[in-house]
Amino acid sequence: MSGITDPIADMLTRVRNALIVKHESVLIPMSKMKFQIAKILKDEGYIKAYKSVENSGFPMLEIKLAYDDSNIPLIQGIKRISKPGLRIYVNKTNIPKVYAGLGTSIITTSQGLVTGKEAWRRGLGGEVVCHVW
Repeated sequence: MSGITDPIADMLTRVRNALIVKHESVLIPMSKMKFQIAKILKDEGYIKAYKSVENSGFPMLEIKLAYDDSNIPLIQGIKRISKPGLRIYVNKTNIPKVYAGLGTSIITTSQGLVTGKEAWRRGLGGEVVCHVW
């Protein structure tokens, strides 16, 4: 029995590994949550693009990775915060700042997946999914 116990951590690891070896894009098994994370990464300027594709009959998420002019990845780090064994929740007053505001926290709230800044602006708390910088 070899199932992925944390699909979000798997997604972040695939992105991290693809950036290390300078891949142009990475394929990840599709889910609504991963699609929303990719949307936030695109909106925040960490990736070029994302789209849903079919691969051997399975829905996959293709993420086009972004690099600067010196071929340095725009994502310097990406870290899972709340894990299946240890969920991390914050209220609207304790939303974490990633690298003194230079990074982005992604939080799942009652109104969907949003950045930490957006959650703070709307006065929402929730589960801290990951940090990106």
